[in-house]
Amino acid sequence: MNTLAPVFYNAESVRRVLNWPMVNEAVEAALKAVVKPKAPVRDEPISTSGSEPQSNENRGRSYVSQPARNVTVASNDPSKLLLTMPAFVGNYQLTGNGDAGDASNVARSTLACKVVTSFRSNRQVQPPLPSINANILLFNTHTGELEALMAGTDITTWRTVSASLVATKYLYFCRFGPRAEHQLGINVAVVGCGTQGQLHAAAMCANFRVDKLTLYNRTQIRAEQLANELRQRMTHDSDSCYGPKLTDIQVCSSAGDAVADADVICIATYAKEPLIRASDLRVKRSVHINAVGAGEVHFGEVSDDIYQESLVYVDCMENARHELVGLPAPIAGEVGDVILNGSYPDERALTIFQSMGMASEDACVAEAVRAALLSGDK
Repeated sequence: MNTLAPVFYNAESVRRVLNWPMVNEAVEAALKAVVKPKAPVRDEPISTSGSEPQSNENRGRSYVSQPARNVTVASNDPSKLLLTMPAFVGNYQLTGNGDAGDASNVARSTLACKVVTSFRSNRQVQPPLPSINANILLFNTHTGELEALMAGTDITTWRTVSASLVATKYLYFCRFGPRAEHQLGINVAVVGCGTQGQLHAAAMCANFRVDKLTLYNRTQIRAEQLANELRQRMTHDSDSCYGPKLTDIQVCSSAGDAVADADVICIATYAKEPLIRASDLRVKRSVHINAVGAGEVHFGEVSDDIYQESLVYVDCMENARHELVGLPAPIAGEVGDVILNGSYPDERALTIFQSMGMASEDACVAEAVRAALLSGDK
């Protein structure tokens, strides 16, 4: 019997160890784990245990069990939600590159459940409160006992942005070659400068060579504030970008103007109607879009004619069947499958990463955070 009380990791502790290499690695591990193994070849013997046989290629690979998220409406207001997101991620690794501490390079499994409240009206409270509040429960995978409770709001924000970073790497940069993410300068557009847009803008500059960053927000003052904050940060932090010079940051009066010359577009709003259309994009295409819509319809902020021209990728095909009903384009595949198989889009392709977020991403990032915190305590 476990007589120890669960450990609580507060938001300050989590923020202290969050960094992009660690989070990107954990999110990439989750994206790969969710990909179902390929069907076995015909002459492979049938397992007597009743489980599906696996080829040598699939034995020992990571895997995920994550049901569709459960949503409870709080009161009669459909914008006030309680979500529960359980997941088990088995046999995955966090390497030393992600600062996972002394437990790096060891295959591990994680059983976790994120509990989230989404109250959009919090933005109107004075002073404003976060719309999303989350906590992540980590359980012992052998006994099922609760081992830790971790503040999960920052993890939720970071893993969502990280999924866009990983998708941009494999769906955009890798189409130009293995070193493109370090060598190729890009123009990035961020549409929506709320919490997600702010961190997307900063993260794009921190992880890639961003020559120009264009910002659009419905209330322009927020975009101008973000632009000023980023300029100040870059001036005082020479390591904020790979580029030899500071990123040119511009605030635009429309979403169309913001994306007109963009290689990579990050759009994160609650918009119900399209903010960008195919005619807004550059003619030669070769564009990647990270669509992080948090509205009632996940794909409402991007027009149908863009979807119909695009290769659409998701984090999890199973989740997409539940959450992307009515998507105006077929789904080309999962990002994790692209990572595992190297099936990168054509250089001229228009691609969309339709971000939904997965409990397995939360589980892997929370595990990496706990490993980093425990390593720091030694």
